[in-house]
Amino acid sequence: MFQHDNRLGISIPVLPREWTDYPLEEQEQIMHIWETIRGMIPDRIQELEKSINEKQTALNNEENFIVSCRLNTEISELASVINDLWLWFRTVPDVNSSDSPQKRHS
Repeated sequence: MFQHDNRLGISIPVLPREWTDYPLEEQEQIMHIWETIRGMIPDRIQELEKSINEKQTALNNEENFIVSCRLNTEISELASVINDLWLWFRTVPDVNSSDSPQKRHS
């Protein structure tokens, strides 16, 4: 039901069926697992923000254009990951709802 996403650093739901096709008990089990994973997202974001800050400090002191471009690219990618993590953090499915955990954002 969940697959680790290396880019995001968390497991995300991968549901082969529609949310409503899962029995209520299974929906509740999926929700419990998701809430545990979801609770780790702010810590993951904090780790990435720390890395961005370190790269920005390095960028401020970098004189080599090629290295500056690489650092900018790395910072952009980390910012993109943070954005995606916030989207996943706001994903909260309703038990016994037609909304899939992969579709609904609060």
